[in-house]
Amino acid sequence: AKRRTLVIRHATGDRIVALVEIVSPANKHNHASLEDFVAKVMSALKEGIHVMVIDPFPPTRHDPQGLHGVIWEELGEPHYEPPVDRPLGMVSYCAKSPISAYIEPTRVGLPLTEMPLFLTNTHYIRTPLEATYMQAWAGVPERWRRVIEG
Repeated sequence: AKRRTLVIRHATGDRIVALVEIVSPANKHNHASLEDFVAKVMSALKEGIHVMVIDPFPPTRHDPQGLHGVIWEELGEPHYEPPVDRPLGMVSYCAKSPISAYIEPTRVGLPLTEMPLFLTNTHYIRTPLEATYMQAWAGVPERWRRVIEG
């Protein structure tokens, strides 16, 4: 299976400080897959590893409030309800105590917002998601663009 996790390590000691998780349909395919994904995020956060989750897929019956809703409730926080007109989401979790979440609800067709990626409890970098996506898309051969766009 293709890896959809970017691991950020500290320059000294090579310890993991942050993860960027790009959700795939397989992460939401069934209850067990969803539980595995949430357990991975929870484990990282409990180890003090900051996590950004990019979920470009609509909620399913396994995550009716999106993945953030499931993760947020697993953290013991109040119920999260995404805006009806923006059911997709990007969330950056800071692993400080208590864990905080920076949520950007979105929908298909909107530009991707720059999200914070925490490297420490007090320091983050801005991730240029839209610019990165557009640069990657520019490199896709025309033949495959036609296939993707239909």
